[in-house]
Amino acid sequence: MNAVAIEHLVKRFEATTALDDINIEVAPGELFGFIGPDGAGKTTLFRILVTLILPDAGRATVLDRDVTTAIWDLRRRVGYMPGRFSLYPDLSVEENLRFFASVFGASVEQQQDLIAPIYDQLAPFSDRRAGALSGGMKQKLALCCALVHRPEILFLDEPTTGVDAVSRREFWELLDRLKTTGLTIVVSTPYMDEADRCGRVALIQRGRILGVDAPARIAASFGKPLFTVYAAERYPLLLATREYEHAATVFPFGDTLHYTDRREGVQPDEIAVNLREYLQRRGFADAEVQQTAPTIEDTFMARMGEPERAA
Repeated sequence: MNAVAIEHLVKRFEATTALDDINIEVAPGELFGFIGPDGAGKTTLFRILVTLILPDAGRATVLDRDVTTAIWDLRRRVGYMPGRFSLYPDLSVEENLRFFASVFGASVEQQQDLIAPIYDQLAPFSDRRAGALSGGMKQKLALCCALVHRPEILFLDEPTTGVDAVSRREFWELLDRLKTTGLTIVVSTPYMDEADRCGRVALIQRGRILGVDAPARIAASFGKPLFTVYAAERYPLLLATREYEHAATVFPFGDTLHYTDRREGVQPDEIAVNLREYLQRRGFADAEVQQTAPTIEDTFMARMGEPERAA
């Protein structure tokens, strides 16, 4: 039995196709990530999987139960943390947690072993109104409330969006600890750097799946030499590099550019020398060109131009 099985799933909103023939399987106990920008279809997909909206075509099962016919059974078994903070801002931390436990006929004390690693960080603020918490603490409270009925699978829709880097890291450390309990976790994020925290990921853009695999395998599938290009004047460098006759792709990446060459059969060292000499002729005396290992973000950018690629 797969924890999640999605077959040819389609969802439209009037003229907009939010999900276009999605096919995914998630194994029990897996930490699986959907990686893509805003508008990619992640939230629509999660809302279908947690029985909040219906698909227009195709089929999806969660814990071997159909999301369109086993709604009430699934809702007792699923934990869901939506992207927007949806707890009661005027209730305290403790009141929110006890309320959500009572909805499922559970108690905070019964689930203490599961939520303790998270709740211990919230305990000093137990009397504080939820609306007055920091962004990171709000996310931890929302995670506690999603876990307080001990679900069999947890869906987290962009759980770290809008929080600081330290809170993001702490949140993923909490997910790593939860995974050791055998809990299946399905998470979505627009942050490419978070992909490496997942066992497998699906790249999603404009409602289509661009690839499914382990993060390292997706990065390794880039398939061509990649180079970092650096000079102090970054924007003029970008324009000049894009004008190079052999340039295939040129994208900003941090304080450098990521470059691929359109020529086939040319050695990477030769490509680097040719590009460096070209840039020096264009007035970038400090230009540096070095081969680098592709990241999952590089692969995502490359596959965005291949909408018909099979997952």
